[in-house]
Amino acid sequence: MDFSSQIASQLNAVTILPEGIVTVTLLLVLIGDLIFGRKSANALAYLSVIGLFSAVVALFYGWNNTEITSFLGAFTADNLSIVFRAIVALSTAITILMSIAYIENTGTSLAEFIGIMLTATLGGMLLCGASELVMVFVSLEMLSISSYLMTGYMKRDPRSNEAALKYLLIGAASSAIFLYGSSLLYGLSGGLTNINEIGAVLQAGEGLESLGLAIALVFMIAGIAFKISAVPFHQWTPDVYEGSPTPVVAFLSVGSKAAGFAIAIRLLVTVFEPVTQQWHFIFTALAILSMVLGNVVALAQTSMKRMLAYSSIGQAGFVMIGLVASTTAGYSSIIFYLFIYLFMNLGAFACVILFSLRTGTDKISDYAGLYQKDPLLTLGLSLCLLSLGGIPPLAGFFGKIYIFWAGWQAGLYSLVLVALVTSVISIYYYIRVVKMMVVKEPHEMSEVVKNYPSVRWNMSGMRPIQISLIVLTIATSLIGILSNPVVNVANQSVTSSRVLEASLTQASANIDSTMDNQRKNIALR
Repeated sequence: MDFSSQIASQLNAVTILPEGIVTVTLLLVLIGDLIFGRKSANALAYLSVIGLFSAVVALFYGWNNTEITSFLGAFTADNLSIVFRAIVALSTAITILMSIAYIENTGTSLAEFIGIMLTATLGGMLLCGASELVMVFVSLEMLSISSYLMTGYMKRDPRSNEAALKYLLIGAASSAIFLYGSSLLYGLSGGLTNINEIGAVLQAGEGLESLGLAIALVFMIAGIAFKISAVPFHQWTPDVYEGSPTPVVAFLSVGSKAAGFAIAIRLLVTVFEPVTQQWHFIFTALAILSMVLGNVVALAQTSMKRMLAYSSIGQAGFVMIGLVASTTAGYSSIIFYLFIYLFMNLGAFACVILFSLRTGTDKISDYAGLYQKDPLLTLGLSLCLLSLGGIPPLAGFFGKIYIFWAGWQAGLYSLVLVALVTSVISIYYYIRVVKMMVVKEPHEMSEVVKNYPSVRWNMSGMRPIQISLIVLTIATSLIGILSNPVVNVANQSVTSSRVLEASLTQASANIDSTMDNQRKNIALR
């Protein structure tokens, strides 16, 4: 009895109650589909949404929990992981609401699609708190394989098959590279797999300057950069975004990216703390390349989904500024921006889904004059795109201000200047779409909009999209102005994290040293 109670205390499975709720929901969806068939698809979709929101509530009740480790230290349920897990769960819940009509319109099984998406969500949530190399890899593969399946879900669509094949080949290569980096860490640490223990051993002086640690750093960053769509590991993004079902793209652009940044923070500040300068340099280069290429190439796109793909690459570059800053404000700005990005990016994709359902196209030129036929869709897409561009007083403006301020405070002046210039560039291609919808005269209306069907929200699956679009548009408009609670939660999650404690102390000392040097230079002048 004592042995079993000891094992139970070490497992501490209560910490993954949210993941348990998602798992139970997944099983109920699969069993319900087997028993009741396709006639229960809509009910199972709403059941999955209820399960995901229940998981978010469970995460809320786990806030400031004293027992944060579980499964013999393989999973850490601290406040930092809670916020990232909440972003992943919320993105899936909203995506499922947006996908009901879309999947039904294709004639494929909705319940199977939801089952795969819940599996990806479970992998992403576990990845956000994984503290052991084996669990990191298993969670990463659970997320990746489910994403490959969702990408190729439209089996009759050649574009979907092509996107899935490209995603699979490049993803398999990135997973192999990431696994090789993990194996190098395993060897360098003397056979350890817990990332906190590996970090402690490496900091003790074993292999600090070794070639193996540098190679492991490069390989693991390559795997992470693939997940967050950072240049030059972005090649899959435009093709996958264009060929995949639009709800899948919405999930990949938010949920998968949030999980990627969560594990990046956890690995970099623990395992690779001895080579902080090196990974700062690498992520600075990745951020500049992502911001420049993502926003410049987006200017030439004619497809809405490809434009949003390159926009996603550019947004990843902005978020990396907070990662390079490595301060309390830097990490907090990552969380705050990803939370805002959840609403404005999913809002944009909700509009793209609606337009494609009614017209069957996603060309930007086909949106000309849309405001005359569908004012709600035009308003929602305009606000979400302007927010992505950082136009005040929308939420995206406050998110970018916070990230740029954190970078400037950390002394990343050149990086912030590049971000400002590329952010201005991004405004052009966002406003181009808004202009296409709003400014065009009736005689300049596209043929697609001229034949636009009457707006009917009482059709199957359309009401959830309408509700999602309204909620996302309101959140995008107001959450920046009412952002103080979100900022407080982000700050608290960072300052209370034991994982970030050493990194924040070192960053604070570096900033103080830089300021002292600046004062001395001013005094000498």
